[in-house]
Amino acid sequence: MAIRDLVPWRWGEKQAPVKREEEHPFYALQSNMNRLFNEFFSDVGLRPFSESWGGFNPNLDITENDQEIKVSAELPGLDENDIEVKLANNSLTISGEKKQEKEDKGKNYYHIERSYGSFRRTIPLPPGVETNKVEAAFNKGVLTITMPKTVEAQSHVKKIPIKTR
Repeated sequence: MAIRDLVPWRWGEKQAPVKREEEHPFYALQSNMNRLFNEFFSDVGLRPFSESWGGFNPNLDITENDQEIKVSAELPGLDENDIEVKLANNSLTISGEKKQEKEDKGKNYYHIERSYGSFRRTIPLPPGVETNKVEAAFNKGVLTITMPKTVEAQSHVKKIPIKTR
């Protein structure tokens, strides 16, 4: 076999036409629908929800030790009145509503923007949380929820030694 048989192109021969992704009918339909929605939102002076909030979904850190489970949620731009924490059916639910209003006044203009969005995060919990001793604290945009474990749950913790070979 000659080396030129392994090369996908040959000098002097026409190549097969390449079908680009943009030419696919479904891609064209999606592109037209995106353009239609973008034009609609810009005509009425709004942005799509995913653009205005960036798909707001608060980041969570969940840690557990022998005595407690701790959940920290980053909620910038909110205050404690905008947040609701519920504990039911072995799950913790953090929900809230983010409201933002930006106003700019100048000598010859007045500009105001309002954005709204809500979120809800549900975290399944293991059995053994003392529901009557759960505490929530909010400080500088970070919500921290501390859930102590029951004595029975703490006693079921067994440390497994690791052996080396």
